[in-house]
Amino acid sequence: MLFNFAHAADGAASPEQGIMSFLPLIVIFVLFYFMLIRPQMKRAKEQKNMLEALQKGDEVVTSGGIMGKVVKVSESSVSVEIAENTVVLVQKATIQTLLPKGTIKSSV
Repeated sequence: MLFNFAHAADGAASPEQGIMSFLPLIVIFVLFYFMLIRPQMKRAKEQKNMLEALQKGDEVVTSGGIMGKVVKVSESSVSVEIAENTVVLVQKATIQTLLPKGTIKSSV
């Protein structure tokens, strides 16, 4: 004895209900964009501009924490003087911060 019950199908969802079901997802995406994506893009642009403007005599800090004065800038690397007569060659991308002039002498 098998009984098949016929159920009436619910009416099609109205367009307003479809939009309302996606509204929380849209709000989350907008918040995600303004809270995470946009500030990260802004920081990356500032970092790129700083690296392009790097020149001889600038005082910098690398991502490894080495402070020094820029001696030579090439396309992909930078020569940084970390002590008198001690120059290291670092990749340009490892330069993290550009310090104000005179910072190294005042911190030593």
